[in-house]
Amino acid sequence: MSPKQSASPLSTPLARALDQNDTAKETMEQAADELMVINTVLKQEIPDPLQTGEVAQALRKTDEIERRIQESADELAQVHQVLAQEIGARVDLERELVATKIALAQARGQRLHEVEPCSTGGQGGSPRPR
Repeated sequence: MSPKQSASPLSTPLARALDQNDTAKETMEQAADELMVINTVLKQEIPDPLQTGEVAQALRKTDEIERRIQESADELAQVHQVLAQEIGARVDLERELVATKIALAQARGQRLHEVEPCSTGGQGGSPRPR
């Protein structure tokens, strides 16, 4: 296996998805924060009497966009949690699989020892597996 294809949890598709999800969540949270700052500055700098018509509509729209971005970031946080749980479960299952394969290999090895040729007491031929 190449280093990029190793079986470590960080190289699995789920782990990469988790990392991408986390990056997207952080980007969305930063965008929401920046939008909030811009909106706050606009509301403070534009006098109330001028916050009418298209200006008022634009300010409301930025509030709505900020809220939607934050909701999306919250949803990504939930997806992040589910992915992290799935990665943990998968790591546990892979450990169990490795342990099972080792136990199976050991059992097969013991069985091979049971059917290996042994002394036949001068009767020639080889013993047959049981």
